[in-house]
Amino acid sequence: MTQPIRRPKRKNPVLPMRLPVLPPGTRSRVGLGLTAAAAEGRFALQVCGACAAVQYPPREACHQCLGDELTWREQDGAGELISQTQLHTSHDTFFRQRMPWRLGMVKLDAGPTLVVHLHGDVGSAPARVKVGARLDKAGMAVLVGFPDRDVPHMADDTQLREFTCDPKYRKALVTDGKTAVGQAQVRALVDAGADLVWVGHAEPWKKLPGLAELRELPQVSLVPLDVTDGRSVKELAGEIGAKVDILVNNVEVHRAHGIASRYGTDIARAEMEVNYLGLLRLAQEFGPVMRGRGADGQSSAVAWVNLLSIFALTNFPTHGTYSASKAAALSLAQCLRAEMRPAGLRVINVFPGPIEDEWNQLLPPPKLAPAALARAVIGALRDGVEDVYPGDVAQEWLARFRESPKVLERELAGG
Repeated sequence: MTQPIRRPKRKNPVLPMRLPVLPPGTRSRVGLGLTAAAAEGRFALQVCGACAAVQYPPREACHQCLGDELTWREQDGAGELISQTQLHTSHDTFFRQRMPWRLGMVKLDAGPTLVVHLHGDVGSAPARVKVGARLDKAGMAVLVGFPDRDVPHMADDTQLREFTCDPKYRKALVTDGKTAVGQAQVRALVDAGADLVWVGHAEPWKKLPGLAELRELPQVSLVPLDVTDGRSVKELAGEIGAKVDILVNNVEVHRAHGIASRYGTDIARAEMEVNYLGLLRLAQEFGPVMRGRGADGQSSAVAWVNLLSIFALTNFPTHGTYSASKAAALSLAQCLRAEMRPAGLRVINVFPGPIEDEWNQLLPPPKLAPAALARAVIGALRDGVEDVYPGDVAQEWLARFRESPKVLERELAGG
C-alpha cells in the first residue's frame, strides 16, 4: 500500500541544481488526439464509425474494417492487468533518474490491449484496474493503470506525482487575496496540504474583508503585490520567486458593458493592464526562476495557474472589453505554456462561467460559487490537467463552441 509522502527536507544550498529533463515527447499528429483529451482530464480512444471497433494505438484507418471514420470517444478505462514488470535501468535520462519504474499490460473491457504506467497500489496480475490518461512532464498523454477502487494516500504514489501537481507539502503564491475568489483559493490550498501560501494584495494599507481571517492561518503569509507595477512584481519575485512551487494568477479587473455603451478607453485600458499585462509582468519575473526549478525533486516548481474566463473563447458583448482582455490573456498563456514545457512545468488555464460576484449580479443563474471554483483548481492540480471549464455555463459554452464557433457568436450577439 502507498505510504504517505513526508514533508521534504530543506534543500542543501551547496549542492548543484539538477537541470530539468523530459521523457520522450514525440507523438504522431493523430496521436495528439489522446493528448488533447488528457489535457482536460479525459481518457478517450478512437472508435470506428463503421464497425464500432475501439482503436489503440491511434491510427488513420480502422484495424478491423480499414474504415477511416475514426472519432475520439471517452472510455471508462475498466480492464484487467494481464502482466507486469519493474524496470531497474533505462537508456533514457528522465527514467534513469527515477528508477525503479513499474509498467503493466492491461486488456480493456472495450477491446484494446495497452501498456501502462502502474500505480503502486495495483496488485499482481491478474487484477482489475482502471486506466486513465495523464500528461507527462513533456506535456504528452500517457496511460496510467489505477486500482479499481480508491485506497488511502492514493495521490502520494511516487510515479503518479510525476504526472500531477498535487499541492501537498508545496509552496504556492495566490496573486490576489482581496476577493472572495482569491480567499476561497487560499483556503482550498491550505486544506489540500500546502506548506505555505503567499497571498498578494495590492493595497496593504486597506483593511479589506477577509484578510484578517487569512492572516490568522499559520500556513498563510500576506505579501504586497501590485501586478500593474513592474517594480512591485520584480521585488516580490526576488524575495520568494525561488521558493514558489505553484503560482495561481487570479488577479483581474472585470467591468460590464461593451463598446458603444461606454465612452473612452479608461476601463478597457485598466482591464488590459491587469488581465493581460499583469500576466506578462508575472511571467517575465517569476517564469525564469520557476522554469529553472523544474527538477528540484519533491520540491520542484510544478504549476502555473491562470484564472481566465469562458468569455475568452468567444466575446460576450455585454462584457465585451473584459472578454477581449481575457482572450488576449489566453493567447499569452499559451505562449507561456510553450516556454514552460521544456522544464516540465504545467500551465493550467481555468475557464469558469459567470462567478457569483458583484460584476455578474445581473446575469441569471447558474453562477459559480468561489468555493466551487477553488475546488476545481485543486482538482486540476491533483489531476495534472491543462484546461478546466468549471460550472454548467462553461460546460455548455464549450460544447457549443466546439460544435460551431460561428453559431455561438451569433447566439451571443442576439442575446
